[in-house]
Amino acid sequence: MTHIITSLCVRDRGCIDVCPVECMIPGQPVNEWPWIYIDPDTCIDCGACVPECPFNAIYPEDEVPSAYTAKGGEVVSNVGLTGHWEGTNHHGGKIVLETTRTLEAGEVIDLTPDIKPNYDFFQGGPGYSAKDIDDGM
Repeated sequence: MTHIITSLCVRDRGCIDVCPVECMIPGQPVNEWPWIYIDPDTCIDCGACVPECPFNAIYPEDEVPSAYTAKGGEVVSNVGLTGHWEGTNHHGGKIVLETTRTLEAGEVIDLTPDIKPNYDFFQGGPGYSAKDIDDGM
């Protein structure tokens, strides 16, 4: 079993700091891989990352919601979206995403399609090599 980072991820990076097996990698390039990704083959399912995420973007794989109800104001980031979002990460660094949209209160979205990109990032995407071009965002 692994944990999954969903499209609610806006790259806060606090989760990376607490991972005891260093299996969380910020996607690069950001416009193609807008989240932080968990290597499902390395994750030990400890759950240390979950409380560190201020955006509630991380779930055990078998608990990723198929009907997430937005409180309103949450941001989702996905390839193909064109919204602009700026914020600061866990360390005070600037985050700029151009692949977002803001959810409305009561809007229901399915986060289960977000499971596959966590696998794809490591199996056919940049995987750990993304660390070499990580710009801290």
